[in-house]
Amino acid sequence: MPQTLSEILLQPGKRPLVVTDCEKLIDEEVASKSGFTGMAVKAAYAMVKALKPGMIHDSVDHLMDDFVARLQPFYADHQANPGGKTLPDAFVARSGEIADALLGITDERAARSKNGTLKKAYEKLRPQGRKHVEEAMPRLGRLIDKHARPA
Repeated sequence: MPQTLSEILLQPGKRPLVVTDCEKLIDEEVASKSGFTGMAVKAAYAMVKALKPGMIHDSVDHLMDDFVARLQPFYADHQANPGGKTLPDAFVARSGEIADALLGITDERAARSKNGTLKKAYEKLRPQGRKHVEEAMPRLGRLIDKHARPA
């Protein structure tokens, strides 16, 4: 019987490795940004990392269960019908749907937040969020494939 992503990625020996790889993915995605928006993203990211060391790692770990749950249907669809595609290719092909699913988590959290400043900042950044998550899909697909592949 095929395992779920939760059973694979969230097991005690695997989870820390996945969290670390997700943090590297975020670092790589931020580093790859260019232009004015890229400069702004890089500056904000550097500021967060400098002001709260460990925040990215802790945030990824905190959100991991929700992210894995949102990715499960896409993973299961690919497992059931790969159609000759690798998992990274399947994720890229459905990048918009996957981005919406993942951003739904942060949208829900922002909506529940009592911090008005945080809500305004999120609302300002959110329109670009989908594009950035879609651009990360090749790396995300490779990361999931790496950890979900049988040893």
